[in-house]
Amino acid sequence: MRKRLLSAAFSALLGLSLALTGCGGGAQPEAKPQDTTAQPQTSGQAPAQPAPANNGPKQLIVGRGGDSAGLDPITITDGESARVTMNVMETLVKYEPDNTKIVPGLAEKWDISQDGLTYTFHLRQGVKFHDGTDFNADAVVFNFERWMDKSNPYHNGEFPYYNDMFGGFKGDKDHAIASVKAVDPNTVEFKLNRALSPFLNNLGMFPFAIGSPEAIKKDPAKFNESPVGTGPFKFVEWKRNDSITLEKNPDYWQKGLPKLDKVVFKVIPENTARLTALNSGEVDLIDGMNPDDVPSVKENKDLQLYLRPSMNIGFLGFNMEKKPLDNPKVREAIAYAVNKPAILEAFFGGLGQIAVNPMPPSIWGYNDQIKDREYDLEKAKKLLAEAGYPNGFKTKFWAMPVPRPYMPDGQKIAEAIQQDLKKIGIETEIVTMEWAVYLEKTRKGEQDMFLLGWTGDNGDPDNFLYVLFDKNNINSNNNSRYKNEEVHKMLLEAQSETDQGKRTELYKKVQEQIFKDIPVIPLAHSTPALAGKANISGYQPHPTGTESLEHVDIQ
Repeated sequence: MRKRLLSAAFSALLGLSLALTGCGGGAQPEAKPQDTTAQPQTSGQAPAQPAPANNGPKQLIVGRGGDSAGLDPITITDGESARVTMNVMETLVKYEPDNTKIVPGLAEKWDISQDGLTYTFHLRQGVKFHDGTDFNADAVVFNFERWMDKSNPYHNGEFPYYNDMFGGFKGDKDHAIASVKAVDPNTVEFKLNRALSPFLNNLGMFPFAIGSPEAIKKDPAKFNESPVGTGPFKFVEWKRNDSITLEKNPDYWQKGLPKLDKVVFKVIPENTARLTALNSGEVDLIDGMNPDDVPSVKENKDLQLYLRPSMNIGFLGFNMEKKPLDNPKVREAIAYAVNKPAILEAFFGGLGQIAVNPMPPSIWGYNDQIKDREYDLEKAKKLLAEAGYPNGFKTKFWAMPVPRPYMPDGQKIAEAIQQDLKKIGIETEIVTMEWAVYLEKTRKGEQDMFLLGWTGDNGDPDNFLYVLFDKNNINSNNNSRYKNEEVHKMLLEAQSETDQGKRTELYKKVQEQIFKDIPVIPLAHSTPALAGKANISGYQPHPTGTESLEHVDIQ
């Protein structure tokens, strides 16, 4: 890892990282994954005197770079959708506010059998959905049967995360869940087909939030635009490519919460314009900042800076089913031609770290013995010639239209890589489109070379390596369409292994094979910067990239 590229600020942040335990609450499996995500940091800037107390309704306006793709959490994979849905809907278990340790959610406690094949969840009583119907064991069973069974009448859509986290769907060879049964109104029993070490961590992820069965039955398609959950906020309105409005749930089961009366997620595509909107008072909180703007936020007494703990990867990917990108020497040539140090220096402003592997060092199981390829144009040209392309070739290069936590400016980064590749004879046409369309088309494999990334959902290596690179996840989150039988075998073995030491060794071997095969070129692990008004309290950026806002207040 080329640490010389890290700024003093980023080095200081890494120095404050804490090792955190991965599972908790209720009876636990014998072996538990470890979470090494960093603690959130603020700028250290003493905020200005808080604004006078607001006796009217408390409203938080969040400025963001792109619109949500959908609002039914089981159908989505993007953070812009998840940051809305997790304030409306809740999961059986959840994560602590600053790390991925599992704590109770809609389930108060749980028991796990000695063989790891039976999980029994004891649910909170008296919880209601926003439509007034009861949250109970039947509601949990309804949601899981909808997700896991493609023949279910309410299984509308692709449900990519269910496929990725539970090994496919009912009837598939590697599907992990055998059955979900209501033991009584407040108890749910899960039977597994095979041990699944990250099972609890998976259940805490936003896609597995429990929706109102009655609302889904009325119109599953409408549920994607108007979700109904048990969360601290109720859905009110969605103006496409403009704003989504939520309002306080007065009957929320956590007494005294939420503290805000209304939350508005407002789309402002350009980073600088978003910061201008914050300075002018148009919005209260923003993400997707240009790293160069961090000093100005630190110096502004009316603002405060937040740094989200790094648990992500931004990468250049290849559709391995398309020529000439199916040729390993072509992919390796491109790997030598991309100037990672220059990209880090130009676009991450000291809040980034060169990536070697497709999972961050903050996740246990990271292989620090793998040494990255150096920037070497002559070697790149030689490899291209060996591959049969001595004069290069032309291809399309897809670039994200919105800033993402793992890549602050996809368009500019694509242009920099375009210039790098031109030096070895590869001519690229940069292609972009609306965010939801971009995600859907890359999922289907319509792209050639592309930029994307991933923010970890649950603190487990499985959530990076299995999700992004297992052959079962083609047409889901394996956008490189990478197939390797040995990798597939090791990933399934790691899922079912309860000994974390053995899991670690398997994941290290997987990273070695991915490094050799080059389905993606890891570019950077970022530490995303956010900014908010000085009068905001209780906001804590989570390493997963999304957080519930029930504790946020405005003074």
